[in-house]
This record gives sequence, structure tokens and C-alpha cells, in this order.
Amino acid sequence: MAAILIVPGLHDSGPDHWQTWFEHRLGDTRRVDQADWENPRLAGWAARVGEVIAAQNEAVWIVAHSFGCLAAVRAGYLWPGRVRAALLVAPADPDRFGLAALLPQERLRFPSMIVASNDDPWVRATVAERWAGVWGSSYRNIGSAGHINVDSGHGPWPQGLAFFEELRRAALALQL
Repeated sequence: MAAILIVPGLHDSGPDHWQTWFEHRLGDTRRVDQADWENPRLAGWAARVGEVIAAQNEAVWIVAHSFGCLAAVRAGYLWPGRVRAALLVAPADPDRFGLAALLPQERLRFPSMIVASNDDPWVRATVAERWAGVWGSSYRNIGSAGHINVDSGHGPWPQGLAFFEELRRAALALQL
């Protein structure tokens, strides 16, 4: 089976975060470590995601959160054919970081799904939905769920795992 890259956001995802729970539930996961979890820099973070993508024997699945979504999208765009699909949960608003121009402004070359909430302090639902449209991502709004992290009650997250399985099935069906 192809590797699943876990791409955390700012401050990494701690032991109680849903991404860590995913690591324990799914086989063949690799967490992408960043040199500096406190200072998100798109070029550096995306380069690191790209290094991990390149180190795998086959195309990867990506499960990203927050600023990690921005790094994963940029890296995936720069490594065409090496990403099977990407689950992008609670993506940070690129405009908050002045990065919108550095991200793809067209459909991604791999299937993707954006999961957002109505009350995320890092991105308005309308902004997440707009980026889903730009990237050709399917879009799921899960209501009032905050930043979809530990602080908003998302440690074990079966709904997120179901979204990932839905995305994988859709991506595999496209390959047939």
C-alpha cells in the first residue's frame, strides 16, 4: 500500500490530535516533520513535504491540517503524479499569511477534499469553499467545529477517517 503522509500545521499535532490518532489507525503512515514548527514558511515547509514525497517508492496519500494544507498543496502541485489524493482539513487562510499568490490558482492534478467548519478562527468557511472551487476539491462543511483540532474536541475523529476513506475510494475509482 502507498504511504500516507501526515502533514501537521503550526505547532505540530500533539499526541491527542486527530492526526496522531490517524497515525495509529492507518497503516504505513509517515509524519512530515518541519525544522521549525513555530514559524510557518511556505517555501520551506512545502520543500520538506516534497522531500518526503520524493523519498517514497510510489505516489502518496496526504492527510494535512491547517498551514500543513498550504504546504501540502504547493508540494503536491510541484510533484505531479506523486500524490494520489489529499485530505485538507481546516486549511489556514492563505491571505492571512500573504501567500495566496504562491499557491496554485487552478485545479490540482490529484483528487482532494477540503473539510472546513463554520466557526474556524483560521479560515472562514466561505474562503475554504472558494479554495475548494479553485483547486477542484470536493468540499465538506461539518458545521460548528472550530479549527478541527484538540482545542475544538477533535482527538479521535471517526468522521474524518470516513472522509479519508471516501476520498481514497474516489481516487482509486478514477484510476480504473
